Amino acid sequence: MVDKEIDKVLVSIIGRALKAISDEMSLCMEKTTRSPILCEAKDFVTGLYDAEGRMLEQTENLPILSFSLSPVCQHIAKVFRGEIYPGDVFFHNDVFSYGNQNNDVAAFKPIFVDETLVGWSAAKGHMADIGGAVRGGYNPNATEVWQEALRIPAVKVIERGKLRRDVWNLIFANIRLPIVEEDMRAEIGACTVGERRLSALINKYGLERFEKHKQALFEASRRMMEAEIRAIPDGVYEGEGQVYFDGRTPGSKYTIRVKITVKGEQIVFDYANTDAQTTGFVNGTYTSSASATLLTFLQMVNPDIPHNHGMTEPIEIVIPEGCILNAAYPAATTFGNHLCPPNADAIMRALAPVVPARVTAGWNNLLCSLSTGRNTRKDEPYVDILFMGLKGGSGAMCDCDGYDHIGMIDASGGLLDQDYEMFEQQTPHLLLKHEFLADSAGPGKHRGGLGVETIYRMGGEGTQIVTFGDGDVEPAFGLFGGGDGTLNFIELRHPDGTTHRPTTKDIVPGVPVGTIYVQEAGGGGGYGEPRQRPVRKVLDEVRDGITSVEAARDVYGVAVHPDTLELDEQETAKLRG
Repeated sequence: MVDKEIDKVLVSIIGRALKAISDEMSLCMEKTTRSPILCEAKDFVTGLYDAEGRMLEQTENLPILSFSLSPVCQHIAKVFRGEIYPGDVFFHNDVFSYGNQNNDVAAFKPIFVDETLVGWSAAKGHMADIGGAVRGGYNPNATEVWQEALRIPAVKVIERGKLRRDVWNLIFANIRLPIVEEDMRAEIGACTVGERRLSALINKYGLERFEKHKQALFEASRRMMEAEIRAIPDGVYEGEGQVYFDGRTPGSKYTIRVKITVKGEQIVFDYANTDAQTTGFVNGTYTSSASATLLTFLQMVNPDIPHNHGMTEPIEIVIPEGCILNAAYPAATTFGNHLCPPNADAIMRALAPVVPARVTAGWNNLLCSLSTGRNTRKDEPYVDILFMGLKGGSGAMCDCDGYDHIGMIDASGGLLDQDYEMFEQQTPHLLLKHEFLADSAGPGKHRGGLGVETIYRMGGEGTQIVTFGDGDVEPAFGLFGGGDGTLNFIELRHPDGTTHRPTTKDIVPGVPVGTIYVQEAGGGGGYGEPRQRPVRKVLDEVRDGITSVEAARDVYGVAVHPDTLELDEQETAKLRG
């Protein structure tokens, strides 16, 4: 029965207004944070939630964070019920109370209208340091959470508009870098913007009317998601993804197993048969893993579905405690966000046979490095995550090539993540090369996205490199006749002529000044038979230097003269049969 009090136009207006508010919060973060991790790579998310903590709308600069705020918001609303006041601000990062990663610290601000709690604004970003044994927060040697970070369960840092200075000082006395304190103030500022705008929106239409139309918005989003699920044939589909090397046992391998059950308008992702958690830091939390599942599935559905509570209602995610995707207390879990790619692989492999037009071939796995030390030009410490080099190409689809150097499946995207000049301003390093890597893309009718090569010269004092990632064993997979991408590696070339290849989970202290850092990030997998790729596309990419003459001939069946780069049509016809 249709509720005559619901104005469908107003439902749309409120939905767009909520999105505009979360976007404005995001811009506030981008313009006021100081760490390049936040202001350049935009490793953060902003959002609005109702009084119960249910998602109203989000701006997902970093998708792996986007579905981690609502569970924490619901947790805070429950734990502090009766003690939530106008002007309060809460901090949280604890992975054992719905946090996703220790370095990802969130601020939450309750929103009131006439003394009634009506919602929350929140911002969460990756902080440059969060205490623990290793500056920067990534500790491949960790075996328990206390070796990784300062745990911040939900704590009130501002009460009724007054700073709780003792609590504030306790937190930041355990964090190395002053920039973190400044970035958390920026998060509070973004939350304040969200508070003002949502209050104004509710006052404009009235609380009762807003609540009715909010519920209608949830229901509309739910129906849109149900329609997308109905388009998938009913059945049970299974897939696997591999995790290589836990940081402690060479040659170790773990399997993520997902069973996807589609029945009518409901879909269940069940990870009951996934391997047990590791003894090191290569573990996930429920929140990070569920976020990875959601963001992967969202790639396969209508992109216009509003991101609110209604969108998630038809989706059930089962991840038993104790498996590698949901490690039990007090496990180390900092690597958890980076289990997203093999989780995505499992989902894509499971659904490819039934919805081939919705899936992609494999994406290159993340291999990241974090450098820390002292910037002698500025006489201050620094932490840098090399966003420009950490990820290669995405997988191709049935009707388009993969995205070149897109960045993580759980991040914002390659080439825009790190400005070259800012990299040299914020660190003591000198960038020598950053360009697409020829022949890195998995071949296919639609090729995978290109990988990237990054080279820089190290400066400063006391430089330490921390590596964390995967992709040096198994490349991004191709689909339906498409080829695989290439592998990842990092190499340090020291001034004395020696070289060192760190593992994918490693700490390398005391790196000499003048060392040349070299990294190759592989390409994504191809989709479809390579010899069905249009000859003109292959020729153009040979001339652009991203496909070699040899690969054009041997893989694509396209003969190009090595000196003139002209097409040999007769030879090409022979090669293609």
